[in-house]
Amino acid sequence: MDLVFRNATLPDGRRADIGIDGGRIAAVEPALAQQGAREIDVGGDLVTPPFVDAHFHMDATLSYGLPRVNESGTLLEGIALWGELKPQLAQEALVERALRYCDWAVARGLLAIRTHVDVCDDRLLAVEALLDVKRRVAPYVDMQLVAFPQDGLLRSPTALANLKRAIRMGVDVVGGIPHFERTMADGAESVRLLCEFAAEHGLMVDMHCDESDDPLSRHIETLAAETLRLGLQGRVAGSHLTSMHSMDNYYVSKLLPLMVESGVAAIANPLINITLQGRHDTYPKRRGMTRVPELLAAGVPVAFGHDCVMDPWYGLGSGDMLEVAHMGLHVAQMTGQAAMRQCFQAVTETPARILGLAGYGIAPGCRADLVWLDAGDPVEAIRLLAARRLVLRAGRVVSEAPPAHATLHLPGRPATVDFRLERQKQAG
Repeated sequence: MDLVFRNATLPDGRRADIGIDGGRIAAVEPALAQQGAREIDVGGDLVTPPFVDAHFHMDATLSYGLPRVNESGTLLEGIALWGELKPQLAQEALVERALRYCDWAVARGLLAIRTHVDVCDDRLLAVEALLDVKRRVAPYVDMQLVAFPQDGLLRSPTALANLKRAIRMGVDVVGGIPHFERTMADGAESVRLLCEFAAEHGLMVDMHCDESDDPLSRHIETLAAETLRLGLQGRVAGSHLTSMHSMDNYYVSKLLPLMVESGVAAIANPLINITLQGRHDTYPKRRGMTRVPELLAAGVPVAFGHDCVMDPWYGLGSGDMLEVAHMGLHVAQMTGQAAMRQCFQAVTETPARILGLAGYGIAPGCRADLVWLDAGDPVEAIRLLAARRLVLRAGRVVSEAPPAHATLHLPGRPATVDFRLERQKQAG
């Protein structure tokens, strides 16, 4: 074997050795007899499949301050800023920013990203740029592109034609934004048109849906119904769904079974939802993120996305999906042991299924895409935003970092602080 990880803790709590050969996982056993050309004893640390971001905007990333800063920090000013920036976009600069972000992603163990790309610019400059980026990063990042009519499919006169052009150019997924159309009826019509187009061409669908505090924004209902009508089960996701946080319980009790029946997945974006929603409230003030615990309890797959990093909508972020899980855990009040592990799954296994990633996981035959974390289990990884000791792509090390610790200069105190001390005591 090319490489063997010894004494690894897997996300489900098992302890095992992981044997890697030819870029694939060859064996996962408690005490692997076979030796590797290289052996790494991880000492009980967590080894996980890579992080997956189910919702991002790569065309806008790292553009913070262009053409000016979002002074109010609101969603609507962010959309207006993006409208100002689009005519000034240069393809070379967009590619460079996206490549730089992918470098950040790899260093944080993020090896798969679904990114929406605006198709309302008739030049489709961003589409061309991200198709180029997708080809260039393919050796180390799986990237899916979503054709996203940012200005509204029906509200923007050329959006539908541009979306179809983008798909012909090689964009993977059909996107939409029904709540941004001029009327609820137009929003529902946009969902119908887009789902019919996806069904006709065998494509997946991922719509920005009901990113609003308005409890009457109910396009997720239409998306689920169209999914059933057209036989798109398992190929559709609704992103954001923040209006569900404001809906009355009776309506949600009808909506959840429809979502389950349709197989529509939900993608929440904790960092952005908690920042942008509830802006019109005084007090009581809504948190805004969708009903993650209720969706999970009903059986709806829920993933978390980063959404934005240093762009017109959000001036923070670093590409760290553990930060996303950390925020999701807090906003949804998911501090039970099982719930915290579900938040880890929401940035690993669940988005991998939503994206349809082949060969993802830790089992014989899976691609050897792995992350060694400076933590003992998923909960500790989230608590510490743990260092990514090694990141492997197809069995090859693509990033490495030292463990996180502090060197102290205090009289009578230890020389270093190990933030995992309690786990080590318990394990001992």
